[in-house]
Amino acid sequence: MTNILSFNVDLIVTGVAAAGMAVLGFTAFMSDSRSTTTRSFFLFTMAGTVWSLLNYSFYHVANPDLALNIMRLVICVAVWFVLFLFQFLYAFPKTDFTFPSWYQRIVVPGAAFVSILTLTSFVFVRVSALSPNGTVVGIENGPGIFLFVATVTALIFGGLLIFIQKMKRIPKEAQSVYKPVSWGLLITFVLIITFNLILPAFFNDSRFILYSAIFILPTVIGAAYAIRVHHLFNIKVFSTALLVFLLSIVSFGEIIFSDTLVLVLFRTGVLVFVLIFGINLIGSVIREVEQREKIEKLAKELADTNERQEGLIRFISHEVKGYLAKDSGAFAALLEGDFGTLSPELTPFVERAIAETRTGVESVMNILKASNQKKGTTEYKKEPFDMAALVADKVQKEKATATAKRLSLNLIADPAGAPYMFTGDKAEIGDHVLRNLIENAINYTPSGTIDVSLKKDPSTSLNSTRDKSLGAGNGKIIITVRDTGMGITDEDKQRLFTEGGHGKDSQTINVHSTGYGLYIVKNIVTAHGGTVRAESAGAGKGSTFVVEFPV
Repeated sequence: MTNILSFNVDLIVTGVAAAGMAVLGFTAFMSDSRSTTTRSFFLFTMAGTVWSLLNYSFYHVANPDLALNIMRLVICVAVWFVLFLFQFLYAFPKTDFTFPSWYQRIVVPGAAFVSILTLTSFVFVRVSALSPNGTVVGIENGPGIFLFVATVTALIFGGLLIFIQKMKRIPKEAQSVYKPVSWGLLITFVLIITFNLILPAFFNDSRFILYSAIFILPTVIGAAYAIRVHHLFNIKVFSTALLVFLLSIVSFGEIIFSDTLVLVLFRTGVLVFVLIFGINLIGSVIREVEQREKIEKLAKELADTNERQEGLIRFISHEVKGYLAKDSGAFAALLEGDFGTLSPELTPFVERAIAETRTGVESVMNILKASNQKKGTTEYKKEPFDMAALVADKVQKEKATATAKRLSLNLIADPAGAPYMFTGDKAEIGDHVLRNLIENAINYTPSGTIDVSLKKDPSTSLNSTRDKSLGAGNGKIIITVRDTGMGITDEDKQRLFTEGGHGKDSQTINVHSTGYGLYIVKNIVTAHGGTVRAESAGAGKGSTFVVEFPV
């Protein structure tokens, strides 16, 4: 009991190596169980884990018959260990890979036959020597040992040869994924040849064979790192696996320092729980990562689709605008008499055609402008100007359209007539904010009045924190467009100022509505640090649009 509970370096080494291989193998497998490379890596690590534990057990069993059977199991598992190593080197780094028929029909059955043969006296006959403490130090080999050595050697060097040939065939810039595996294999073989072959054969020193498990770790770690570099499992998954591995080592260390059998059993149970919980945790992280990657992929595909759609819209809009502009020019030339005086019957027709064509051009320009605003490519030329003069000018220009519909369009301005100096893009605010709001009021007001008012509010606006950050500590300019028209329902309010947003009956009243006008208004006002909102008591009760600019 004392020997079992004492501090053993070889036990620590075996435990660390076995836990490391098991955790890395399960992590790779759960990351992508459909990948041929990760499946082969998983089988390789599992066989390595079992082989390490059996190898350790052989050197700590005092019963000769049991030790002989354990050693037979050691070399039996060793056959599968090198077979899966060969398989991993052959498939790496491919995800979808089908092994050739010669591998499936010759190599695998041959290895299986040799592994079964190792369990008989044909390979290991009997125990030939015991140490003073009763452990086995010598086994008599049978004739089958040569078949075992030949099989293992052929699989190891065959896998290395295939791996090296693959490295030679790929470009140098793509060889980085192979280098970790190469270095891991090199270190493993140097350690095994030095401590498991040279020292026992030439110096009669076999004490390092106990540490064979740790010699495999460089290959396992190199392969795991290569799989990570090749993006076969996520860094978050890898970090979780590393945490589980460290917890396993701590739990394993607790077992070693236990001084009673009850404590050994209890802490062994804790280790088993840590491993089971850790593997489940890794699985949960993998599922989370996969879901996030799917979402990111869908988002990217959606963004690409939107980008293509926007590009198509810009192209079509640009082409349509060109044709409409040509038509408008042709109709204007007819109306101005460039091709002779029009008859009284044709004049109204051409005038309507010019108006409709210009409306079409304006609609296309709105779509293009909204697209540019969405992409963030709109630039504003901000200079000082008198907002009062600009509002008065836009109201005056729209009076003829209002009068034609028998509407009263009024400007309610500051009676003092003081200038409303504002720094911004005069053309954008005039042509797209003011004109859009006034034209909307005219279009959606069957009868009645439209009042456009302008005033200053010297106090800090409602959004004081936001306005101060924009330098709005001196108050604000408020522009209001109030009509007695069709009003806005609560349902329609949700769609106002959105891209392509229409009111429920807006296109019935205004067939030329694109749904981009108010979207453009909001973007321009926001770009100038202001706000815009719509107010209405409901359908048929008129509407009020309020624009606030910080001074």
